[in-house]
Amino acid sequence: MSEKVKSGIKPVASNKKAYHEYFIDEVFEAGIMLTGPEIKSIRAGQVNLKESFCRIRNSEIFVDNMHISPYAFGNRENSPDPTRERKLLMHKLEIIKLGRKVDERGFSLVPTKLYLKNGRAKLEIGLARGKKLYDKRETLKQQQSEREAQRAIRDHRS
Repeated sequence: MSEKVKSGIKPVASNKKAYHEYFIDEVFEAGIMLTGPEIKSIRAGQVNLKESFCRIRNSEIFVDNMHISPYAFGNRENSPDPTRERKLLMHKLEIIKLGRKVDERGFSLVPTKLYLKNGRAKLEIGLARGKKLYDKRETLKQQQSEREAQRAIRDHRS
């Protein structure tokens, strides 16, 4: 049994594009307000975080464009818009702290991971700074050199 399963955390979706497009400085955990069919779709892994983003309004934080597919066995009345705005659950002081950083320093709030923790859906939000094109190229070069080094070590051992 893996470490993730033992601790009660089951990964559902991740946003790899966020790590390519942004420098993630800090991460925060937030709960999500969902309907019944939405949590069932999340447990089935029917989630996409690629184009999603977070915004703060009136000391509340929301996630937009997070696509949760309609639950296959739900009825029409129970399945809301797949990309609707969903409220995130965080402490008020954390939201205020994030709001200050986003306003003052030009940070963005980007969802990086969605996982189930003890049966509840949690969203990991990254406090992100945008990368320039040359930063993205440098990151790709580093990843490629690390892969080549790992491959060389693996080939040398065998």
